Amino acid sequence: MRAVAKYGALATLGSVVLSALVAAPADGADATAGAARGVVRAAQRATTTGITFGACPKAERLPAPIVCGTVEVPLDYAEPDGRTIRLTVSRVPASGGPERRQGALVFNPGGPGASGMYFPMAAEVPHWKRIAEAYDLIGYAPRGVGRSAPLSCENPADFGRAPTQSPVHPSESYKRERIAEAKAYARGCARGAGAALSHYNSLNNARDLEVLRAALGEQKLTFMGASYGTYFGALYATLFPSHVGRMVFDSAVNPDPEQVWYRNNLDQSAAFERRWEDFRTWVAKHDATYHLGTDAEAVRRSYEKVRAGVAHKPAGGKVGPGQLQAAMLGAGYYDDYWPSRASALSAYLKGDQQPLIAQAAPRPAAAAESENANAVYTAVECGDAPWPTDFAVWDRDNTALARHAPFETWDNVWMNLPCAYWTAPRQRPAEVRTLPGQLPPTLILAAERDAATPYEGAVELHKRLAGSALVTERDAGTHGVSGGGNACVTAIVEDYLLHGRTPARRAECAPHAEPDPVSAEPANRLVDLHRRHNPGARF
Repeated sequence: MRAVAKYGALATLGSVVLSALVAAPADGADATAGAARGVVRAAQRATTTGITFGACPKAERLPAPIVCGTVEVPLDYAEPDGRTIRLTVSRVPASGGPERRQGALVFNPGGPGASGMYFPMAAEVPHWKRIAEAYDLIGYAPRGVGRSAPLSCENPADFGRAPTQSPVHPSESYKRERIAEAKAYARGCARGAGAALSHYNSLNNARDLEVLRAALGEQKLTFMGASYGTYFGALYATLFPSHVGRMVFDSAVNPDPEQVWYRNNLDQSAAFERRWEDFRTWVAKHDATYHLGTDAEAVRRSYEKVRAGVAHKPAGGKVGPGQLQAAMLGAGYYDDYWPSRASALSAYLKGDQQPLIAQAAPRPAAAAESENANAVYTAVECGDAPWPTDFAVWDRDNTALARHAPFETWDNVWMNLPCAYWTAPRQRPAEVRTLPGQLPPTLILAAERDAATPYEGAVELHKRLAGSALVTERDAGTHGVSGGGNACVTAIVEDYLLHGRTPARRAECAPHAEPDPVSAEPANRLVDLHRRHNPGARF
């Protein structure tokens, strides 16, 4: 998921009435029943056909012994014998031998718009060794992503243009410019995908997961979803509860239909303000290293000096306020970015722009991938749910929010604003919920100060999935809790995936260690793989 704030922080904004959120009921009862029949038919075909794995194309940048293949899914599940698309799949077999193998573990890193094709590389991560001995590690690119029937909404060169502005309190003329851009982007998505555009959504991502399960020859799905992956993973659990084996939901999106997706994005913007303060407080604690200020406010003033500097003269001709803000947003997602981001700010104020240019300048080689990730993000979120179609609603809510959460609020608006002018049919969000006894135990992981998927979302998912266990990393905010950054969390995940055991209904882990101010070593190896293989994805 791209954006979302702490829910209590929005109490002063006033409620956004449902009449402002316009959607066509794209999935009526007949269509839903037809899609359900279509999933059964597609899964039956996939069971027969399976997946033929072979050497991975060079474009995937995956080393042997990882192998790749494709799985065929209907574009429209209501017409399973109509047009189909192929999703790319990657695999590394369980290293522990047949006697220890427990099946396939499918992973999705989030987005929407991120690829999980890199996931089999986790077999080489020390904290994943025992899991890799027991499971085939399965990655895949969801529909629209990478080589899986890719979406595009504009020329990648135009999408990655730089430098750009990033006003925290935009003028009326600037707002008009961005409205025009949002309308043009929405038209570009409609033009690029045509009638297929409405089929790139979360319900179909969940249905694709069912076909992938069948193609892998698994009776039950073992799945780990991170961030947005938790949302369509929860949809899968709701739609196909009898096919769930073990499921890990890492950094959970709030699945409440009233939150998807407009309110979730408001929540995210507010939460990033808190996380931005966490970063500045840490920098101040290490003033002897960075010399940016001895308290969070002083660090903010140093940051504003850098911001003013690149606004006057973009660093390297490419890093303006927009690129600076995007780089600093990374510090809101991952605290192992804190040393490099602080060092870049410090170096800039001393006259050395190169660290900031290296971290913030657009990478032409990643332009197409970045544009594709943004196109899928937009198509899924705009089509999943109703959005306000009157900019006055956006303006009212975000002007109020930006008064106390200026860091990310308006940039978040501009990323999502095409949804106000979306021409493809929209859905009403499905109700995520299971009854006691429908599911085996599932595991939800959440960092208490996560900004991208605020903690309240994990609590809400926990309420809705009967029998789930919620593990909270207290006083921590890195997005993506599993993967090795916290030994307590790692042990719980391993015990669950290997033995099916969950802790008590609610469990806590102490926070992982704060980053070393002079170290660039990533603490979370799985998240590091995600970042390196998804340079265009925001989460």
